[in-house]
Amino acid sequence: MQFGIFSVSDVTRDPVSGETPSEAERIRGIVEIARTAEQVGLDVFAIGEHHNPPFFSSSPTTLLAAIAATTERLLVTTSTTLITTNDPVRIAEEYAMLQHLAGGRMDLMLGRGNTAPVYPWFGQDIRQGLPLALENYNLLHRLWREDVVNWEGKFRSPLQGFTSTPRPLDDVPPFVWHGSIRTPEIAEQAAFYGNGFFVNHIFWPSAHSKRLIEFYRERFEHYGHGTRKQAIIGLGGQTYIAKNSQDAYREFRPYFDEAPVYGHGPSLEQFSTQTPLAVGSPQEVIDKILTFQDTFGDYQRQLFLIDHAGLPLSTVLSQLELLGGEVVPVLRRELAARRDPESAEAPTHAALVRARYGDGEVREPRPRANRGDNVTGGSPYLDSATVRTTASADDRRTATP
Repeated sequence: MQFGIFSVSDVTRDPVSGETPSEAERIRGIVEIARTAEQVGLDVFAIGEHHNPPFFSSSPTTLLAAIAATTERLLVTTSTTLITTNDPVRIAEEYAMLQHLAGGRMDLMLGRGNTAPVYPWFGQDIRQGLPLALENYNLLHRLWREDVVNWEGKFRSPLQGFTSTPRPLDDVPPFVWHGSIRTPEIAEQAAFYGNGFFVNHIFWPSAHSKRLIEFYRERFEHYGHGTRKQAIIGLGGQTYIAKNSQDAYREFRPYFDEAPVYGHGPSLEQFSTQTPLAVGSPQEVIDKILTFQDTFGDYQRQLFLIDHAGLPLSTVLSQLELLGGEVVPVLRRELAARRDPESAEAPTHAALVRARYGDGEVREPRPRANRGDNVTGGSPYLDSATVRTTASADDRRTATP
């Protein structure tokens, strides 16, 4: 089970102090938050992708590479990468590069994005968001698995004899999560490829998320990737922790009341009762998170949103200390004791490498002397292993009487 945090990267006025941090302060702060997450024992840091104010994270790979360079074991990922308005070729290139630089400590979550004006900024139409997401991921999946791709679709110019570089680390593509709040087609796509399915389990009652997850489990088994129990599931969430329940509600209330996604609707108490929002003492938060396993079955990743709505950096770091020091250790122990032995382990690059090579030698793609040509496609890329295989076949044919 992996525990971590995710950020939407908003730059928001603190409703208590009245101060609004600069973009520079938030960017420095998010690096400190990620490094602290590793220090307190968390496993994952994720950043969203946005191209409009008040958010700063328009370049997740740059930020994640910097974080990976200053941490040792933290797994970096996204929440989400926009599969609709990004060219899948650029996603293949940038995240393969991040995979190399992070030594495999990365994966990515794909999502459609729900900010309508962003689509035309990148030449797309939000009304085509779903078919865009499906077609673009189909291409991305091939770009990481096929050295030479010939492809033609509806939304992008064709590719002829194209090789995406760098090739994935260890010739093993990054693990992919498909993030969705309400779209069965995305759950279907995740199940079809045997990828992970991530539900942003924040705003809606658990019954809503449960329907999507049950559908994904059913389709995962249908496509032959394993049993329903072995489907790979992640959950989002938000928590605010204090030593006692009264302090947690008192401290978090002004941020909840001003947050665009929470405020001016149901009260903090109503929201905490009716949705997955976990506010309270460490034990109260533990008790609530454990109900997620009761509702959804075993799952592999739990991410928490803890830094939005103007919460100051000092408060976020204090939250991390409580989360890593008092909450997550108990959750790890309790969830492990309850876990069905048939359920899947959390996905890592090391596990994917073991699944591919077993005890054999891990291979890195190496271009042959004739290195391939994406300009004309007349000299397609072949890695050295392919050349060796071809040469061996030629040798066998030559030796055959």
